[in-house]
Amino acid sequence: MSKIKLALIGCGYLNEIVANAMADGFLPEYELVGVLDRNPEQAKGFAERFGCKACTDIDDLMALQPEYTAEAASVQAIRDFAETILKGGSNLVVLSIGAFADREFYDHIKDVAAQHRRRVYIASGAVGGFDVLRSAALMSPITASIGAQKAPASLKNTPLFTDQLMEITQPQQVFTGTTKEAIGLLPTKVNVAIATALASAGPENTAMDIQVVPGFKGDEYRIEVKGEEVRAELNIYSRTSAIAAWSVIAVLQNAIAPIVF
Repeated sequence: MSKIKLALIGCGYLNEIVANAMADGFLPEYELVGVLDRNPEQAKGFAERFGCKACTDIDDLMALQPEYTAEAASVQAIRDFAETILKGGSNLVVLSIGAFADREFYDHIKDVAAQHRRRVYIASGAVGGFDVLRSAALMSPITASIGAQKAPASLKNTPLFTDQLMEITQPQQVFTGTTKEAIGLLPTKVNVAIATALASAGPENTAMDIQVVPGFKGDEYRIEVKGEEVRAELNIYSRTSAIAAWSVIAVLQNAIAPIVF
């Protein structure tokens, strides 16, 4: 039986985990055929390690006719490549979910996927419980909120960071607003918040607060959804971002599994 062709966009830490998982037998039905990265040398080294083609652009990648393309690169990569991937006949697995905070872009990609009978899979990243959130949203109007705890240093090179944060001795709240506003300030830091919002009340209607905690390592998210018949509270902690890569692996397993969780 021929294997399912898989392509990867982004050759960093997360897709390295995906490729290693394939090598270790977690995705035996798949074959890695090509990779794409904004750094050609990084893509070349990645391709040599995992026995696939290093592609020069998205058209080169789509020429390999992948049936699934998994992205772990950036919001801009999704904006630039999502339509081409779907029109090229590939399903798309997305980690940079912040791209879909733009409702117009989200609706456009949804239409393109439907027209070409392809699917966009939103990986859960560092959170989860999307099935519960979606079920609650179907049953009745809901309110949704997400709280995040982060290390002060994790906000470096963002508008929320100040040198004073490195000296705090007590937790300090640095953001309160909506998930759509949060992704505007932190395009690479709160993708999971957008995923949660899309599965529940929507990016414009999901409240978010971010707290920095001295000495904290990793990320912790507290999700709360309230409806007329259902109340759900989820608390998820992850020490590193590795769980995001494993969520992609789980999506790829589910996409072809005879029993789906």
